[in-house]
Amino acid sequence: MENFKAWLKKKDIEISVQRYLIEALGAMAQGLFASLLIGTIFSTIGTQFGIELLVTIGNYAKAMAGPAMAVAIGFALHCPPFVLFTLIAVGSAANELGGAGGPLAVLVVTVFAAEIGKMVSKETKIDVLVTPAATLASGVLLSIWWGPALGSAASAFGNLIMWATELHPFVMGIIVSVIVGIALTLPISSAAICAALGLTGLAGGAAVAGCCAQMVGFAVLSFKENKWGGLFAQGLGTSMLQMGNIVKNPKIWIAPILTSAITGPVATCIFKLKMNGAAVSSGMGTCGLVGQIGVYSGWVQDVANGAKASVTAFDWFGLIMISFILPAILCYVFGVLFRKASIIKDGDLKLDI
Repeated sequence: MENFKAWLKKKDIEISVQRYLIEALGAMAQGLFASLLIGTIFSTIGTQFGIELLVTIGNYAKAMAGPAMAVAIGFALHCPPFVLFTLIAVGSAANELGGAGGPLAVLVVTVFAAEIGKMVSKETKIDVLVTPAATLASGVLLSIWWGPALGSAASAFGNLIMWATELHPFVMGIIVSVIVGIALTLPISSAAICAALGLTGLAGGAAVAGCCAQMVGFAVLSFKENKWGGLFAQGLGTSMLQMGNIVKNPKIWIAPILTSAITGPVATCIFKLKMNGAAVSSGMGTCGLVGQIGVYSGWVQDVANGAKASVTAFDWFGLIMISFILPAILCYVFGVLFRKASIIKDGDLKLDI
């Protein structure tokens, strides 16, 4: 057993939650951002302004979502070159065969294919053939075997959440908003989770609300300690910056969580906010304004296919309220109350930025 552990260490194969569900999942979200998400932004701008070249650029980027996710995951798993580059084909196969739940299929299949490739890497004198062959064969075969089932399972679970949100918008608005918001602040990827589940529609809107509540909420809550640098770093970057402080004093997380519990049902019940853009945008919040761009791209698609007559002033009002104004006001109020009650103390939210 000790020899096997030593061999795994030599091959840089670490079987852990940290490696597979934090590092690999986070990298998958970056791959999605660099392909599907940026492609959607290009396509949306091109469609709105009649610039066909931007639409073409966007379509090429979106078509590479599977390979981009797989290579990003492989990079996070420290794959050697032959394994990493072969994952391009593996990602394409897994994403295509996974259908609507392609991102989950890509994650699972790529992890297995990458580790198999690493196992055989540089073990023979014909590494140039053996390593890519093992990676490709295992990846494509697993895609054929597991891809459709994984994709269907992810899609079905995502559809269940979306169906439940349509049926019970108040309760599910709270649940989805709080859970996805918490996932955004934790060192895992809320964007990848939303993408894997294909979380769009009203549930996607609740997810956006939860993410914005965490990012804008922490930005405003910690303004006393971090000033403008912290406001932009958290409000347009990530609330994950507060994880170190949360570990020291978990009570500082109460205000953003309560905020998400309020803005979620407001989004679903009052503003009927829907994310009909790329599902990955549902888990991005105000990070680079990706969540808001995703909502807007969904509006554009809905207008184009006749599902929506036009983008109204109320649509914009709802998006701005849910994304920025309500999280800022609510978290500010909670912050004042919690500081007076000594739940939050001076310095608890200080960032080293």
